[in-house]
Amino acid sequence: MELPSISLPKISTSKLWLHGSIWIVFLVLLILLDKNPYSLGLSVLYNGSRLMLYGVLIYINLNYLIPKYLNTNKLTIYFAGLLILALVATPLGTLVQYLLLVQYPQLQSHIQVQQGPLFLISMVFLIFSTSGKIIVDWFKQQQTMRDLETQNMQSELKFLKAQINPHFLFNTLNSLYALTIKKSDQAPEIVIKLSEMMRYMLYECNERRVSLEKEVNYIQNYLDLEALRQSNLVDIDFKVNGKVDHLKIAPLVFIPFLENSFKHGVNHQLSDAYVYVTLNVSANKIDFIIENSKSSGLPVILPKPQGGIGLINVRRRLELIYPGEHSIDIDDQHQAYTVHLSLNLDS
Repeated sequence: MELPSISLPKISTSKLWLHGSIWIVFLVLLILLDKNPYSLGLSVLYNGSRLMLYGVLIYINLNYLIPKYLNTNKLTIYFAGLLILALVATPLGTLVQYLLLVQYPQLQSHIQVQQGPLFLISMVFLIFSTSGKIIVDWFKQQQTMRDLETQNMQSELKFLKAQINPHFLFNTLNSLYALTIKKSDQAPEIVIKLSEMMRYMLYECNERRVSLEKEVNYIQNYLDLEALRQSNLVDIDFKVNGKVDHLKIAPLVFIPFLENSFKHGVNHQLSDAYVYVTLNVSANKIDFIIENSKSSGLPVILPKPQGGIGLINVRRRLELIYPGEHSIDIDDQHQAYTVHLSLNLDS
């Protein structure tokens, strides 16, 4: 008949050192608190044998009773197991301790005197080990949940940002294609602007934060490209108030607002079409304000999911990157559409 195999949990070297250190501290405390008049060597031998008993109880509890019964909500069986373990371990541990100290009669008599409190002390050790295990497992679970949440957030951010880069490239190539068809002299300038934007997107935007100054340069290139594409039929203005060289920002946060203005707010039937962009920087706070013209009574339609990432995407990114540190106000007037984004940035 084959005996059931028992798999022991793998213990790392660091964990062995930790457990060993804890038991040594316990042994030192027991020796210091021991008021019996025998030598240090006998005190180490006697208290060490006591700790062996407590250690066996604790590791049976941690590696068998808790995983098999407590973690599976078999509470009645678990607490009954604790009680039986302490009841059995008390006389058995006393016997083992008695045999270990057979050459020291003075210690054997002391063991017999201490047999009564041994059961209570064993129960205290078992209860404390259970409480410690529950607390440690709770902290591990919380850390695992935080790590999982961080991984999910990073994956979602990568997905959202991955939607941005192809979108801008597609629009820019469309603009370049239109000017190439017209054999416009502006095409080479757009190629230069495009190369700068592509370099920024490919090599800079993979970072969690980028320099606000570089983000401003990207916005300027974007607006310059739009000005060339619009053939100066749209009044485009970009103002930056404050210093931008000391701040970091999540990449490409402002671009969807710019794209939305040009795609849905600029109507060439308007004689005074415009897009005004203002970036106010004060300490670690910035205010991004963009206003564009629109036809009277015609609402600005947000991009559909299949045609662009739209404001839904950027709202989600802001919730993930700047939770509680941003606000978006949209003012949809009769002839103008304004978006005001406020951000608290990292220095």
